[in-house]
Amino acid sequence: MTNKVRKVRHAVIPVAGFGTRMLPLSKSIPKELLPLGNLPVIHYVIEEAIAAGIKHIVLVTHPQKQAIENYFDINVELDEALRDDGKISLADNLQWLPDDVKISSIRQGKRLGLGHAVAAARPIIEGHDFAVLLPDVVIDPFKTNYAKQNLAYMTQKFSETGYSQILVDPVEKENIHKYGIARLDGQNQVYSKSKVNQSIAVAGFVEKPEAKNAPSNLAVVGRYVFDHQILDYLDRTAPDKKGEIQLTDAIDALIASTRVDVTTMIGDSFDAGSMSTYLKAFAYFSEQQT
Repeated sequence: MTNKVRKVRHAVIPVAGFGTRMLPLSKSIPKELLPLGNLPVIHYVIEEAIAAGIKHIVLVTHPQKQAIENYFDINVELDEALRDDGKISLADNLQWLPDDVKISSIRQGKRLGLGHAVAAARPIIEGHDFAVLLPDVVIDPFKTNYAKQNLAYMTQKFSETGYSQILVDPVEKENIHKYGIARLDGQNQVYSKSKVNQSIAVAGFVEKPEAKNAPSNLAVVGRYVFDHQILDYLDRTAPDKKGEIQLTDAIDALIASTRVDVTTMIGDSFDAGSMSTYLKAFAYFSEQQT
């Protein structure tokens, strides 16, 4: 445990992927900009990061994803047109980012896995502890408290302990093979849905195991808080059979040298990256906003 308080103020959001699970819809529209209710998917992810205290958000992007960067820019012509028409409130709502929050972008180039995407942010986040938020995972903003729970809890816990944090949630037995599963002390541990965030030391992760071989039912959700040294582990991580750098491989190497915790999630998350789950999420968000 460290005595130094380490505030997490940086976050990395990888948005360079093709969104193949959403084709053909995502061929011309980035999946991150598809609507959930009356806002695009990435809007909720950014709101969650800001509520957790993040001040500098790094989008790891691709030339074909320029529309995402444009979403966070001020459209001067549109702003002037709205204000000239007396639509002041609408114009103000389009400039929703706080003044003390900065959004930067850096291009990944070749798409060589999640680990490679995170490492691509090094020129901007060098030396800073940081969070990683997957943009196609949206945590329920209506029934959870972004300012206190889940990612916010993880950043606070990291500040207190210096231990990297990875968000997990129990999944049904028939769905275990779809996820990275946490391996804790002991075997075949089954957890119930958490009503409070709690951190537990993790011994490693098993990628998409069969249920009978799974060490637990705790699946990685898509929120991480890392000691900045994870970048060094990513640099030393060998590509897998597909030539990709996997974040889980770097995490396992980190665990071998220091403690890493999983944090149990409060509330629900939504997969906005595949058509069937996206449509369910869209219906839920629309219902909550009517």
